[in-house]
Amino acid sequence: MPKQKSFTLKELAKVTESVLIGDPNTVIDNISSITSANKTSITFLSNAKYSSLLANSKARAVIVYKDFEDDSKFNYLKSDDPYLTYAKLTKLFKDEPELMMPFIHDSAVISDTSSISNKVHIGANVFIGPNCIINENVVINANCSLVKDVEIGSGTIINFGTVLGSDGFGFAPSNKGYVKIEQLGGLKIGKNVEIGANCTIDRGALDNTEIHDGVILDNLIHIAHNVVLGKNSAIAASCAIAGSSKIGQNFQMGGLSGVLGHLDICDDVTVGAHTLITKSIKQPGNYIGIMPAQDSGDWAKSSIFIKNLGK
Repeated sequence: MPKQKSFTLKELAKVTESVLIGDPNTVIDNISSITSANKTSITFLSNAKYSSLLANSKARAVIVYKDFEDDSKFNYLKSDDPYLTYAKLTKLFKDEPELMMPFIHDSAVISDTSSISNKVHIGANVFIGPNCIINENVVINANCSLVKDVEIGSGTIINFGTVLGSDGFGFAPSNKGYVKIEQLGGLKIGKNVEIGANCTIDRGALDNTEIHDGVILDNLIHIAHNVVLGKNSAIAASCAIAGSSKIGQNFQMGGLSGVLGHLDICDDVTVGAHTLITKSIKQPGNYIGIMPAQDSGDWAKSSIFIKNLGK
């Protein structure tokens, strides 16, 4: 096991640019939830509804908002954004070794027509097909496939089992069955993107599919051909975006949601979990379209009521 890391509160305050209230020499060796913390833990409170849990917490220090009314029970790191401060601390306590760069696993298969930076990390059983471009500081974890015509911007992380640049779902019906439409575009992924495990993003039919800078994708997400996903968007697990939809910056999407094809969605839209977007959105805001789980009899009554509205 790796050696456990420890830091004084003074060191943690400096790294996170927080205001320290308490003993600067207190040693912290782990980050924990409020309820599981021990006498060498630091925890965080970013939502006031959990304040009551502090009464029984054994944490040595707590990250809180600057206007939090502190007492003598804990040491405090006060910040404008406790959740962001917590995120910064996780990097200090991460127990995995830094990835080697450059590193290309012996089992990786890379096309002669692809261009790979001399500062990348490519894991076991990665396949990189023709005409791909991998820029510096990119991490491609094990068992990923870049089928063809994929460009990945610097600082991007591709997690395990993801497939990029596969054929989009394009077929023309005929009286003899479906005729496959060859996908002639590519897939362009921006800088500092993170794509979760077992995602699939298709290359374009004619124009490129585009994932812009700073996008974060959870696991098990599908993005179809010719989608444009704007800068700093975030999508939770098991979502799907159908082909040729154009989505603006700062888009957020809750789990198990979907976007139909050929839609336009403006900047700064948030979609709640389990919501299906069926038409374009022109105004920023929060959108949700699911009824909470209820008894099946009550659900049937509610459905009839909604169906009869406006009649």
